[in-house]
Amino acid sequence: MAFTRPQIAVQLSKEEKTAVLAEYIQHYTALAASDISALNRKLPKDTVGNLLDNIGEILLSESAKLADAPGPVRKFLQDNPVPPSFAPLLPDSVRAFCLALNALKQWVATEQVAMDRYVLGNRARELCRGAGNACMVTGETLTPDAELHHPVRDGRPPLLISKKGHGSLEGQDSSHEDDPIAQILMPLRREKNLSWAHLRRGCLDLLGESSQATSPGMKSSARSYARKAASATGLDYREILHWMNERGLGNKR
Repeated sequence: MAFTRPQIAVQLSKEEKTAVLAEYIQHYTALAASDISALNRKLPKDTVGNLLDNIGEILLSESAKLADAPGPVRKFLQDNPVPPSFAPLLPDSVRAFCLALNALKQWVATEQVAMDRYVLGNRARELCRGAGNACMVTGETLTPDAELHHPVRDGRPPLLISKKGHGSLEGQDSSHEDDPIAQILMPLRREKNLSWAHLRRGCLDLLGESSQATSPGMKSSARSYARKAASATGLDYREILHWMNERGLGNKR
């Protein structure tokens, strides 16, 4: 049976989304004043240990079947043999398991992006960025480099928090581990062996704006890269550019 992600039962209008988000921010602003830990609650991994064990067992058994049975995985293993010295150390069942793990990681990142939009829809990040003007952790005025942070990873929207505030909550100066967009785009970038600047060129070109792409071949490659990035993340080209700008990736125009 094919997987179908959960869909919200009631579709909110833009005005309703704005009102819900305003109440949401007020709720967390009040919580932060009395208990800052409410902004960073994480479910202990051992509470879902049985679920993770089941997933691990499925990955092991199903990847072993794919490694042996005729099909695209078996062909991929044959087309990409390991060096002779590795052959006795890295059996096909293990290689297939690693490939399945990588596919699962990308699937999880994609689904996480989708579920971040469960309540507010495709413009969730844009709405969250436009709501509020002060960091509820530090009290400082929010600047364009403020980061979206999930107080709980259970489908509720992220909160816009300053870099300093986000670092304080996560116990480090800066962190992108909570960024599902990065989890999708960084592996794609490594897979394609292309630069962030190339992605920026493709997004700008598809938006009909000038870019630094000069040759037809470069333009075509950049557009293809941007389309794949948009498809993988579910973001539009301007949202991808905004995400890159926040992190100083590629050359800003």
